[in-house]
Amino acid sequence: MLFKPTPQWGYRVLVLGLMGLFLSFGVEAVAQESQGSETVAASTPDGETADTASLEVTPADEATEADLGVGYALDNALLFLAAVLVFFMQAGFAMVEAGFNSQKNAVNILFKNSMDICVGMILFFVVGFGLMYPGLYTDSSPSPYFGFGGFGLDGYAAAADRTFSPEVDWFFQAVFAATAATIVSGAVAGRMKVAGYLIYSAVLTALVYPISGYWKWGGGWLTQFGTANEAGEFPMAFQDFAGSAVVHGVGGFAALAGAIILGPRIGRFVKGKSHPMPGHSIPVAALGVFILWFGWYGFNPGSQLAFQSTADIDAVMHIAVTTSLAAAAGGLMATFLSWSVFGKPDLSMGLNGILGGLVGITANCDCMSLWMSLVVGAVAGVIIILGVLLLDKLGIDDPVGAFPVHGMCGVWGCMAIGILPNSHLESGSTNFMVQLIGTASICGWSLCAMAILFGLLKVVRLLRVGPEEELIGLDISEHGMHAYPTEGMARVG
Repeated sequence: MLFKPTPQWGYRVLVLGLMGLFLSFGVEAVAQESQGSETVAASTPDGETADTASLEVTPADEATEADLGVGYALDNALLFLAAVLVFFMQAGFAMVEAGFNSQKNAVNILFKNSMDICVGMILFFVVGFGLMYPGLYTDSSPSPYFGFGGFGLDGYAAAADRTFSPEVDWFFQAVFAATAATIVSGAVAGRMKVAGYLIYSAVLTALVYPISGYWKWGGGWLTQFGTANEAGEFPMAFQDFAGSAVVHGVGGFAALAGAIILGPRIGRFVKGKSHPMPGHSIPVAALGVFILWFGWYGFNPGSQLAFQSTADIDAVMHIAVTTSLAAAAGGLMATFLSWSVFGKPDLSMGLNGILGGLVGITANCDCMSLWMSLVVGAVAGVIIILGVLLLDKLGIDDPVGAFPVHGMCGVWGCMAIGILPNSHLESGSTNFMVQLIGTASICGWSLCAMAILFGLLKVVRLLRVGPEEELIGLDISEHGMHAYPTEGMARVG
């Protein structure tokens, strides 16, 4: 019987051919190794063997000496994982903001969130990181208020005994910058032009966030309270562990500036009376909250920035538990309070209460006891309800409650360190006034800078869409598409 080739035989021949190729490389490598050994033996001095010569320093030995070990690998791998979790929070913000707004603006909200991470990554790489951490660069002598290390990571001074690679250090900080920017998207939803929003996002991630971030996390003036000792160390500093003010306060007060200068959506306030405009998908918003809570385990525990020692990993676990308890307490308190005020439990308030608890604990998750974390979260839940009612009274339209969640609860998180019992107060590393100065400075800087920017955008007519465009929806007027195909089909029909 004649042999009939089949596809299976072809695959087998290919595999055998590849095996033969790899074997030939292996034989050649062994031959080269043998030849290299003979050469070394022949070139060694009299009485010295090839084994003795191999003890001399070779490039491979130098690479081994430069290897910082398993601890370095563990710290970098876990920080990268934490950064990925924070990155995933972008999806949570997108879902919360889209769910709490009209479906005719869903595409626009998703667009803004996707552009926040794109713009933020690039600009924080080009200039933001150098502004926020100038002390990490060679030949940099920043003042307590401002500094610039350089563009990109080219001048990053990677010490031989470094804890992190420059790339993972940058990546972790970059996703924080993008988080600060995307907070504003929900507060200005339904009425802000795309071009104006992109300008805002660029300015915040490239300049506003890095400058105030340097004041605290880059070694700026907010870490220099009291009289320095001989080593140049200051006894007191503003405390904000993972960014209640540095990240969320900046985003929250930027959102307030945007909401005020933009003005409310058409129909939101009529003759001084508030007319709620419910979101189109509470399930989508709830999914977003759960994603954000999940991502917060990268945000807060990851900010420990060290994972290999017993003390470090104990601290990480403590931070994870305080974060969980505060979120739960915030959700319950906002739910029960809304039930009392409105007659029925309001899910949207409960969801924002969870976020408020998370923001509130972010500054103090490392220093509060487990019991105190419940207090921090519960107070944040109350602040959410009061904040939403306050904005209604003032006629300020914030569709997702960005200012109560990130602005007001961000302030609370930092001020709680100066009020409630915690390890920082016990050690004397901060006090109420230091916390007040730091919180007011960072939040005030964001509010003023963004108010100026939004004001300029309004002057040049890049801020708000026209009434007809707003009523049609930004999905059509700004993007020419529908979030849901059935909506377009219904219009055609």
